[in-house]
Amino acid sequence: MSELPELMAQYTAAGEEFLSRQRLLVLAPHADDEAFGCAGTIAKIKALGGEAYVMLMSVGDLEQYNSDHGFASANTRIKEFEEVAKFLDIDDYDIIFKDSDSYMRLDAMPRRDLIHVIEKTSKLALDRLNPTIVALPAISHNQDHVAVFYAGFTACRAHDSTVKSFPNIVLAYDNPTLFWNVDSDKFRPNFYVDISDHLETKLQSMRLHKSQLRHSPHCLSIENMEYLARVRGHEISAAAAEAYMCYRLVL
Repeated sequence: MSELPELMAQYTAAGEEFLSRQRLLVLAPHADDEAFGCAGTIAKIKALGGEAYVMLMSVGDLEQYNSDHGFASANTRIKEFEEVAKFLDIDDYDIIFKDSDSYMRLDAMPRRDLIHVIEKTSKLALDRLNPTIVALPAISHNQDHVAVFYAGFTACRAHDSTVKSFPNIVLAYDNPTLFWNVDSDKFRPNFYVDISDHLETKLQSMRLHKSQLRHSPHCLSIENMEYLARVRGHEISAAAAEAYMCYRLVL
């Protein structure tokens, strides 16, 4: 037992060294999803010397059920996202669709077209960036999240890495609305990133998406998102964590 602290320190150092060599690509259906699910992981990877990128699939004008921000324009969402990207020191980002006709209608697009963007045409396409980790939105009740998940999942399919980009790690990230899901699509995390030292960075990145925040006890309140990060942390006996479903891990 006296060797346990030393072993744990070695394990932590190995994990941080691993993250320091990663090139993370987050596929975000909308502006704010990258913060809800991955801001702490992005902050940790960047602090350790790794790279982080965000492919934002869609922004648009939206009427919201929110007394404080009943309407959020595409320009507002883009400005907020850009502030978050700067705050997290993201290496680069690409906003794919900036029209309101596409926003919240990605499920109406042929999946092949979305795959083509993710694989080839975005400036952060897999074939150009060659990420080591791809983080997809977990399947949820939101149709855009489902569309981006399946397009990204297909784009990350197994392939000869000398011919096509082959991300060694494929994850699906958490969201504070995933409690409202059918049983077959429940979020069952099996991959965690300890963000104890980066929790405040995560919360501040979400505060910058101010048009999307709600008052407590709403699930999209800052209070609930801190609670979720701490619950995920407690699941691994840490102060705070971000949780993922791991679909592939190749080392």
